[in-house]
Amino acid sequence: MDRGSSLNILYINTLNAMHIPRSKLCLASSPFHRVILGAQAYPLRQIDLPVMFGSRANFFSEVLTFKVVEFLGSYHAILGWPCNTNFMAIPNYTYLKLKMLRPNGVITMSSAFSHAFT
Repeated sequence: MDRGSSLNILYINTLNAMHIPRSKLCLASSPFHRVILGAQAYPLRQIDLPVMFGSRANFFSEVLTFKVVEFLGSYHAILGWPCNTNFMAIPNYTYLKLKMLRPNGVITMSSAFSHAFT
């Protein structure tokens, strides 16, 4: 999660690993800034994908639009504040937790700093 990002980013390597053909991509609107230091970044295209958090007993699913980029990153994807807004999620960056209140209780997603480097 990136609280400063106004878009969701999906790296091309992740798209390939998901076996999603490039024919499913749509045209992207414009370049974006502050992703690559000192340069504009141009998305390859964009794609709408369903994203789900939780378990079978308590889950929340939404369709998010991702800008697909061809440069390498440390992650598989970056979820920006549009994700927080759609999921009504509350991120805690200190503890790497994301919480969403749902009718069957709170959904808590956790991670570790070591995951960012693998």
